Amino acid sequence: MERNISVEELHQIPTPKKEVEIVERKGIGHPDSVADGIAEAVSRSLSKYYIQHYGRILHHNTDQVEVVGGQSAPKYGGGLVLEPTYILLSGRATTKVGNDRVPFKSITIKAARDYLREHFSHLDVDADVMIDSRIGQGSVDLVEVYDTKKLEANDTSFGVGFAPLSETETMVLNTEKYLNGELKKKMPMVGYDIKVMGFRQKDTINLTVAAAMVDKYIHDADEYFNIKDELKQLVLDNAVEYTDKEVKVFINTADIKEDGKAVGYLTVTGMSMENGDDGSVGRGNRVNGLITPYRAMSMEAAAGKNPVTHVGKLYNVLSNKIANDIVKEEGNDIAEVLVRIVSQIGRPIDDPHVASVQVIYEGNVDHSKHKNNIRNLVDDRLAHISDLTMQFVDGKIPVF
Repeated sequence: MERNISVEELHQIPTPKKEVEIVERKGIGHPDSVADGIAEAVSRSLSKYYIQHYGRILHHNTDQVEVVGGQSAPKYGGGLVLEPTYILLSGRATTKVGNDRVPFKSITIKAARDYLREHFSHLDVDADVMIDSRIGQGSVDLVEVYDTKKLEANDTSFGVGFAPLSETETMVLNTEKYLNGELKKKMPMVGYDIKVMGFRQKDTINLTVAAAMVDKYIHDADEYFNIKDELKQLVLDNAVEYTDKEVKVFINTADIKEDGKAVGYLTVTGMSMENGDDGSVGRGNRVNGLITPYRAMSMEAAAGKNPVTHVGKLYNVLSNKIANDIVKEEGNDIAEVLVRIVSQIGRPIDDPHVASVQVIYEGNVDHSKHKNNIRNLVDDRLAHISDLTMQFVDGKIPVF
């Protein structure tokens, strides 16, 4: 197969060398990330059911999840959730096969509940959330495209990826993972709804962290602000492992402590969705886990898209994998690489309309020696794109 693969040199300043860089990550407990996580969990559960009962993954796109915030009354020592968060599951699925009816509502609601129980220990899934499945039958034309064994794209879309991550990007990504990972053993009062905004100007990186605190672990306002000071130092200690630049850390900057008044970011469950904060699929992190306005990005909502032929999912993930592979295999000659892959509905997923690779080389590099290697690498990764499908189903590829 002769694939349309374009490899060209790009003449511009690499992102880490620009004067200003802005990077954001919404943590796993942010309402947008909750929506992403549920959408992907629902897709995985449907895929496994289809494989078990029909031998292959049938048509579905469950990328329409809405999180409608509830109401709570947090207080030091432990508060209450007053009204549950409403979670709407929407999208399309194969609901009938021959004379068999697929129990899709039971499957999808259970998948959502299991996901919440697995990731958010402070959330009472039975009392604190209401889950409603309004997933319906997919349109006939898309079902027919999806179910062909030719593996044809069931959307006209594109994917974007880049590599390598800058110091700022790496720091933002790993700060949230640290706060929602290793730190929980030391500081369980730090909740799951964490957002990290990184802003680098020249050689100074600023990290602004919004971290929901769990009220039952904190006795009073003085303890809250002492915890916040400790958290600031821990974030700084973790961040400087990724850079030699100056790092400044700011925690919960909307807090008030003056004139005898103290207001902090206090929650019952460690999640802001308990008190009016809403979320939607695709409104948060891209598939590499970051929001990067100084880079090329796709606005595609990857979470919940079918893992067989939806190129909005496949191409975004593959673009990032290709970019990272190019940097790894072509060595220190490459400063930055950008990959874009474009599909046409009905076209084989391994034969995109174009796969475009733009490379920023380090100074005095003969880029001609890399061009064929890069083209062959892209061709190989496209030829094996279907390998991604079961990795999605098994939860081995993150999409937010």
